[in-house]
Amino acid sequence: MSAFVHPDEIRSRFSAALSAMYRAEVPQYGDLLTLVADINAQVLKADAGGADRLAASGELARLSEERHGAIRVGTADELATIARAFAVMGMEPVSYYNLAPAGVPVHSTAFRPVDPAALARNPFRVFTSLLRLELIEDEALRAEAAATLARRDIFTPGARELIETAQAAGGLDEAQADRFVSELLETFRWHAQATVSAETYERLVAAHRLIADVVSFKGPHINHLTPRTLNIDAAQAAMPARGISPKETIEGPPARACPILLRQTSFKALQEAITFPGADGPTAGAHTARFGEIEQRGCALTPAGRALYDEALAKKDFSALPDDWDALRRADLAWFRYRPTPEGLAGRAETADLEALISSGHVVAEPITYEDFLPVSAAGIFQSNLGSEARETAYAVDPAKADFEQALGRPVQYEMALYRAEQDTSITATLKALGLTETV
Repeated sequence: MSAFVHPDEIRSRFSAALSAMYRAEVPQYGDLLTLVADINAQVLKADAGGADRLAASGELARLSEERHGAIRVGTADELATIARAFAVMGMEPVSYYNLAPAGVPVHSTAFRPVDPAALARNPFRVFTSLLRLELIEDEALRAEAAATLARRDIFTPGARELIETAQAAGGLDEAQADRFVSELLETFRWHAQATVSAETYERLVAAHRLIADVVSFKGPHINHLTPRTLNIDAAQAAMPARGISPKETIEGPPARACPILLRQTSFKALQEAITFPGADGPTAGAHTARFGEIEQRGCALTPAGRALYDEALAKKDFSALPDDWDALRRADLAWFRYRPTPEGLAGRAETADLEALISSGHVVAEPITYEDFLPVSAAGIFQSNLGSEARETAYAVDPAKADFEQALGRPVQYEMALYRAEQDTSITATLKALGLTETV
């Protein structure tokens, strides 16, 4: 039997194929990639020391490959099956995001690699949202939407077969892996033919534009792909000159000397031609959903750091959150990866105290990149691309994490546990490399 293709490799192939497809469907995405590449090259040229630090931490190698996408599914079966598909590519559901309080009738998770080595190879992520049909107030419309979703299958027979094969056999061989990428790509493809009438579409739009986007089509077309920039403020400023119209504000933390969490901006959603089925034949219409996004990722914050950030966000005053790496680390506000320096490996350390080892130059601490998402920012991106008619008031519902995990078929992973494990593992490995006793 042929050897299995590593899940990281399947993920890389799928990410590249999805990017190529989306570039063909939304040419302005290609302009965005060129803009981000230019900005990143300028940043690296201007800061050689920063480039060296990125290279040493492994961040530089993954930068040009880094993407996150977003899809919205309509049923529990669709969510559970897409989870199984992502598992073939080494992607796990991490964290639960409830967007209903921000007026968006979905709850979500992010499928991504969780192992640091896998993230270094290709950190592809897909923010995946499940429509909350119970939030449609009109009972007749809710029933019609549920019936419409029940009639569709967003996966090809080939995709379903290969998901089963991968689970049963433990992986896919070369031919199967390539076919899996091709078959699964169809789930993410844009379909310009609506599956509902123009009248039903307008009723869905009146309930919420996102509901119309999820229910009205054959599948959950990828609604954006996001490259990573090293300077989102420069990218935002440069977009108009490239013929790209950005959203008015950047979502997430303010600009800082020590970037934290996630900052995002996007170009405004495209109005795309679609057709509706009708008794007298297809009728023309338009749909607005897909857009281009740019992200800048900073350091992951600990629970104490996130609490301080959330408080700062509520007050719109970030002065209490240190903008210094040593201060963030000493106060246990951010997660760090530790590694021995060449000097440390060549010398003989006398203590296992990390602070002393850092001060003596035997160990360096590098901020761990935030690999996840901010619900407030996600909602802000969604709302900015749903049009002026989008609902601005929150839905009066409690988070439904248990319902989401039941639909998913498994619990989501807790992001903080992943960051803690990476930090603790790096400390253990560093002290071992220096011949010291581990003291975590």
